[in-house]
Amino acid sequence: MTLPLPQSILDTDLYKFTMQNAVLQNFPDVHAIYRFTNRNKDRTLFNIECFERFQTAVSQFDQAKLTHNERAWLAETCPYFPSQYLDYLESYRFKPEQVHVEFIPVEGDKGHIEIRAEGPWVETILWEVPLMACLSETYFTTVDNDWSNDGQEDLAYQKGKALLEAGCVFSEFGTRRRRSFHTQDFVVRALLKAVQDIPNSGKLTGTSNVFLAKKYGINPVGTVAHEWFMGIGALRGYGSVNDLALKIWETAYSNSILLALTDTFSTTAFFQSFSKNPARARKWHGLRQDSGDPLEFAPRAKEVYENMGIDHREKMIIYSDSLNLDKALKLKKQADEIGFKASFGIGTFLTNDFVKASDPNRKSPALNMVIKLAEVDGKSCVKISDDLRKNTGDQEVVKEVKELFGLPV
Repeated sequence: MTLPLPQSILDTDLYKFTMQNAVLQNFPDVHAIYRFTNRNKDRTLFNIECFERFQTAVSQFDQAKLTHNERAWLAETCPYFPSQYLDYLESYRFKPEQVHVEFIPVEGDKGHIEIRAEGPWVETILWEVPLMACLSETYFTTVDNDWSNDGQEDLAYQKGKALLEAGCVFSEFGTRRRRSFHTQDFVVRALLKAVQDIPNSGKLTGTSNVFLAKKYGINPVGTVAHEWFMGIGALRGYGSVNDLALKIWETAYSNSILLALTDTFSTTAFFQSFSKNPARARKWHGLRQDSGDPLEFAPRAKEVYENMGIDHREKMIIYSDSLNLDKALKLKKQADEIGFKASFGIGTFLTNDFVKASDPNRKSPALNMVIKLAEVDGKSCVKISDDLRKNTGDQEVVKEVKELFGLPV
């Protein structure tokens, strides 16, 4: 049984590289801590074999590096990356000593796993996605192996076909919680086959996985994640965090990948700030919805743009929160009616949608897990979200931020 190591330094989501570049430019000396959370802790336990294999895999992450060929491709495909950053990435190596993994026994050989990554923000930022992908694959080979890949490639093809026939613009977004690298690989292949068979309706914009984008000659897609806003809020204060986070991002990317994530401290707080700067709102290409009720988002965004005198029909909404086919089709219908350009980042529904091999009527659920930025320079990082279940970080700081933005405590 081989270890689930990254196929390459590029076997991660694009937004880890875009954020690493921005951190390198603006916060190169900041110290960071990331922590793992198993959201289904009460129902999902790991075993000793899973823990030991995961620990061994992490110790070998330093084998991954950017090759000359990969660098040349990245420079051509992502021209917004400056040569200074590509120099840095080419010299970058994972440092396994930055990752601390602990097993907490609960019953027999089963228990919880705790993960902490600590070191310079610019280095530790790349741990999140491959660690989660590695843990998921390890879990589904050591703890839960009551599943099969049989029929999965055709299932992904049928999903892609249905999305395309409905005219959806979408990307594959499932690296972090994939069942395995092999699964994500054949999912992308299946989606491309669907594109060939349904050529004049809908669009596959690419994959968040940079390695697979290179392998299949498609676009890597992604912009920014919550940790960018979380880190800046902790470092610079929360009063103007949303505006400041967008402003600093612009210094790194000018007019290239300007899609704003709205819900780090609630969409209410984001729109309060966003609506005060129509010039910035005009410059940014659109918004990403990632928590809360997605059907409430487009009407609200339309009102915000209209109040600034901006034609919302020129803007895009990217939906990326726990999407499946039915949800995407409902949101596309609403966006079409309102006039927004809509795009869908679809992850677990594509790369970890399995049933039990022993009982096809029962799901084999994906791990519900996250690795979040917990501290920067000793200051607690928090995420409020539009879903109260997704609040993370020190609860006192969460309370302070909610009070600052006039949110229910």
